Amino acid sequence: MNDKLIIYQLLPRLFGNTNTTNKFYGSIEENGCGKFNDISDKALGEIKNLGVTHIFYTGIIEHATMTDHSQFGIKTDDPDVVKGRAGSPYAIKDYYDVDPDLAVDPNNRMPEFQALVDRTHNAGLKVIIDFVPNHVARTYHSDCKPAGVHNIGEDDDNSKAFDPKNDFYYIPGQPFVVPGGYNPGGDGFQSPLKDGKFDENPAKATGNDVFSASPSIYDWFETVKLNYGIDFTDNKKTYFDPPPPLWNKLYDILCYWAKKGIDGFRCDMIEYVPAEFWAWLIPKVKEAHPGIIFIGEAYHYSLYRTYIDMGKFDYLYDKTGLYDVLKKLIRDEYDATTWGINNVWNNETLGIENRMLRFLENHDEQRIASDVFAGNPWLAVPAMIVTATFNTGPAMLYNGQEVGEPATGSQGFSINGNTSIFDYCSMPEHQKWFNSGACDGGQLADDQKNLRAFYAKLLNVVLKSEALRDGKFYELMLANEYQPGFDTKFYCYARYTDKQRVLMVVNFARYERHITVKLADDLIQQLNINDLVEFTDLLSDKKLTTNNVYNGVDIILPPTSGLLLEF
Repeated sequence: MNDKLIIYQLLPRLFGNTNTTNKFYGSIEENGCGKFNDISDKALGEIKNLGVTHIFYTGIIEHATMTDHSQFGIKTDDPDVVKGRAGSPYAIKDYYDVDPDLAVDPNNRMPEFQALVDRTHNAGLKVIIDFVPNHVARTYHSDCKPAGVHNIGEDDDNSKAFDPKNDFYYIPGQPFVVPGGYNPGGDGFQSPLKDGKFDENPAKATGNDVFSASPSIYDWFETVKLNYGIDFTDNKKTYFDPPPPLWNKLYDILCYWAKKGIDGFRCDMIEYVPAEFWAWLIPKVKEAHPGIIFIGEAYHYSLYRTYIDMGKFDYLYDKTGLYDVLKKLIRDEYDATTWGINNVWNNETLGIENRMLRFLENHDEQRIASDVFAGNPWLAVPAMIVTATFNTGPAMLYNGQEVGEPATGSQGFSINGNTSIFDYCSMPEHQKWFNSGACDGGQLADDQKNLRAFYAKLLNVVLKSEALRDGKFYELMLANEYQPGFDTKFYCYARYTDKQRVLMVVNFARYERHITVKLADDLIQQLNINDLVEFTDLLSDKKLTTNNVYNGVDIILPPTSGLLLEF
């Protein structure tokens, strides 16, 4: 199995939006919204040319929103339990429907999405969508569920705080209280439902494990937690046998989407859901739909092996491992060190390297080019080389990263440095590439064109290189730590197969580095290479030579740069 997936994450709401208004808390009419149809054959072809194998379409499934879709037979949501004018893609309102905002004709929204899936497949790409298993919107109610399917929570006995047969948790005798100080949609948004109240009695537990009728404004108050058979009122006693009704409801939902041609699911906050559920669910779905993949959003490396070995995930986010280390190095923080990368390899992900998905941006993280991260997307070049080549597992790119999208200013319910997933807004730098649908980069500055070219070159090299797709890993830090020019902002390693060998050297420092990089003696003997060795940089075709491989190869590295030296 080839684990070297190159995943491109995009929100259709943002991707095709050509409106440049970006009004704070603006409506869909004011700020615009991208559509399924904007992701054209040309757009998909250009994404594939980046070196991408899979597209992760984010925000597909219908979620709670402040926009009124009642004319399409969709019940209006109470804005007091919605975050942002557009709403959070992770507050699912109907698991059997897609977001009407994303359709040119909302009455034809599912066929428009199906056409996007088909276009994506015709472009030679595979489709990943979100599965949000821990929580749903407070207004959850499926209008589009197949005949005979019961709504989540429909059969609950809400007089009980917990029952293994219930889909939700309840706080009996207490109505839900909207967090104080919440001003949904900002001062400019008016709605008869905007009154600081939400009719939910008894209150349901909130998504981030808050078992109170009065969650705070900092909680996931717009969501309700799903019940997998864990009794939080009785020391987390479990009731997994027989599987609670919710388990089968979620299995049916995944099969519904798999039948539409979905190739994989990115599963949200998997550590909030028992591993026993995943151990039951994933093999069952794979049996019905062979080849489908499961990616888990994970944050605790101490649990990685549990969710891989027991939970049967194909891949997990490596957030608190490699991402956090690389972010410090990109930012040149005082305690940033490449020995942190060494620790990820030798300890945190040892033996499961091919199962870790690496990234530098996603919808939860700050943009590299934002002032609160690095302020300059080129500072991430060595980190992106490591992200893409560190192992045989997947790498992920976030829409706009390749042109240095800076996420400047707030669009509403957003965090500084993040492109809002809660609001109607646009990505000004990406729009220059999108170029009103031409998808040709026609409005990009030369520096942005060069940045995108770097990403395309790197990712295509990774896809085409046997050593980088499938090769073994040999870290060369110990072989070089006493070399003149070495410090803790330098990192080097080799990837190799019987047919190809590549030496990666990266310089995270903000200064030029001159170093003679040595290969370990046992690696030289294992590879059976001669004294005279020529190296070719796969990114630039630049050639370097050493007359005696045991003495190493002399390298000059510009600030924040790297080489992929085939030898």
